[in-house]
Amino acid sequence: MTWRGGALHVLCVVALVSCGTAFATDRPVPRERVALDTDWRFHKGDPADAKGLDYDVRPDVEELADGKDADARPDAAAKAQANGERVLKPWILPTANPLILDPAKRHVRPVGNPGGDVSFVQRDFDDGAWAKVTLPHDWAIAGPFLADGPYGGMGRLQTWGPAWYRRTLDIPANDAGRSIFLDVDGAMSYATVWLNGHLVGGWPYGYNGWRVDLTPYVVPGGVNRLAIRLDNPPGSARWYPGAGLYRNVWLVKADPVHVAHWGTRVTTPQVSQQAATISVHVTIDNDSARTADVAASTEIFELDASGMKRGDAVARVDNGRTRMAAKSSATLTASTTLAKPRLWGPPPSQQPHRYVAVTTLSRDGRAIDRVETPFGIRTIRFDANEGLLVNDGRIAMRGVNNHHDLGALGAAFNVRAAERQLQIMRDMGANAVRMAHNPPAPELLELTDRMGFLVVDEIFDSWERKKTPLDFHLVFPDWHEPDLRAMLRRDRNHPSIVAWGVGNEVGEQYTGEAGAAIGRKLHGIVREEDPTRPTINAMNWAKPDMPLPRELD
Repeated sequence: MTWRGGALHVLCVVALVSCGTAFATDRPVPRERVALDTDWRFHKGDPADAKGLDYDVRPDVEELADGKDADARPDAAAKAQANGERVLKPWILPTANPLILDPAKRHVRPVGNPGGDVSFVQRDFDDGAWAKVTLPHDWAIAGPFLADGPYGGMGRLQTWGPAWYRRTLDIPANDAGRSIFLDVDGAMSYATVWLNGHLVGGWPYGYNGWRVDLTPYVVPGGVNRLAIRLDNPPGSARWYPGAGLYRNVWLVKADPVHVAHWGTRVTTPQVSQQAATISVHVTIDNDSARTADVAASTEIFELDASGMKRGDAVARVDNGRTRMAAKSSATLTASTTLAKPRLWGPPPSQQPHRYVAVTTLSRDGRAIDRVETPFGIRTIRFDANEGLLVNDGRIAMRGVNNHHDLGALGAAFNVRAAERQLQIMRDMGANAVRMAHNPPAPELLELTDRMGFLVVDEIFDSWERKKTPLDFHLVFPDWHEPDLRAMLRRDRNHPSIVAWGVGNEVGEQYTGEAGAAIGRKLHGIVREEDPTRPTINAMNWAKPDMPLPRELD
């Protein structure tokens, strides 16, 4: 990325890691990604024996204000007193370690198994009387509506309070020796996961995708009971957040040597109508206890309008080999040139053409993992005089700032409902969407890629200063880095995304150099993960010579 004559020039190609494709072998398939959408049991409220299950001590909230001015200045964070209560925070924080760059800042899990004696997490607990639900599931949309306020700005449906989900996992005996993960696309909020009575980990932020490693707690061939507790607080948002496991949940089974979570990235240092240089970056995790010699290769195919592979491979990349120590990670990068690429761009002046990179890991001549990575080839450039140029064509951005819920359908993600929203927006003349004010469901970005919408992807509505008593400011100091990296690694490869939003009307607009320092830190994280797109901060209060905007693009 370079600045030239007042213009920010950005060249990029983007990709999305998806599930691996199964193929024939006499061993378990290299990678399985199973949708856990059925056979869930649901219960609102904690059991009588629940103690010490809070993520952390929360500040006391005497009254939830209703009807607060949307432009009111956020306040400094209130301090909560621990008073000796046991909390789960020390056991949850290590879930973030893969997304913390500095090893010295990663968290060490304490000994012990908090919550392991609670009835709802026991393998033999009888949940037969619980409600049967399918995912995605928003339990709050079922009502009833609240007759009396105040409602804390979150609408007249109660979205707060503890809720539990339980399910049996199918882990056959021949899965012994594989790495087993639970991938959650979104859970509202303060999620904690137990498997067979063991605390696995969790994630506070309700809008991000995250992964926990089930491998140490799995019983291959036996009964495996999964329990997830959510505890969305009141006064935690300025809109209807929804409740429950409102996005998809996946069981991932892989060889101990596998492509890392969100571990495939495609970039292009050079793009023209005549040729595109495509670089494929593959991050590999070796979860095993032994050294592994691994090779990676990638084939590139065209995708049709529905997202299906078309024809033979149009290019191949030999990503190379690496010798990996036990419990280590490595990244392999290699490039190829594609002649006369079909470029991705927004209709009607351009077309959203896409490709897919199929990456295979091999050891001793045998395929051990495979992932498919849809991507689009295009350039973006922001110019002070001309605005946004996509593939050197000027595009006027006309769009909306859209929250994640689906109106009367609630927050449970529905692909067809989201597609219908986009179609209505297109009929209105819109070609762009700004996410308000958090990462969307991954399927929404698949739709914007396919339909050719431009996207501003956003991560936070608040930093350290609070807008509501129990919003994200409570966990920002510990979680801003892993949450931001999670969004960037998951989404950085979508061709529809043209900018990263690191904040929305944050209170740090008003704190001078102190607020600018936070903006500088977030901007630096974006640059480390994706230097191909600019950073922005949505500001509702702006004065000449403010320090915060100078830290962003």
